[in-house]
Amino acid sequence: MARIAGIDLPKNKRGFVGLTYIFGVGPTRAKEILKKAEIDEFKKVSDWSDDEISKIRLALDQYKVEGQLRSEIQMNIKRLMDIGCYRGVRHRRGLPAHGQRTRTNSRTRKGRRRTVAGKKKAAAKK
Repeated sequence: MARIAGIDLPKNKRGFVGLTYIFGVGPTRAKEILKKAEIDEFKKVSDWSDDEISKIRLALDQYKVEGQLRSEIQMNIKRLMDIGCYRGVRHRRGLPAHGQRTRTNSRTRKGRRRTVAGKKKAAAKK
């Protein structure tokens, strides 16, 4: 099993698909990395030699991935919250930050709230 950037890559996947298991590496970047390392992108992860894995690690060192990328993202969000801009306030309140509507359809960010649908008020007596 290949272990790159602290992640165990699945053995039975093709090379560029296996690399996408690393946070910060999508399909396009995975293909770029394999091209720089001069490895066929359709070669299975289990077929990679130790030399090829070391080439991939060298090519991957040029990018921010995993913990380094996660900490940078968290610092960016913290900076927005500290300066008190609109996006920072939305992050602080746990609401959508990219202009989505919240009257309906923001259950993931707002949390699941119980609503009583169709509840009728008691009829007034005459």
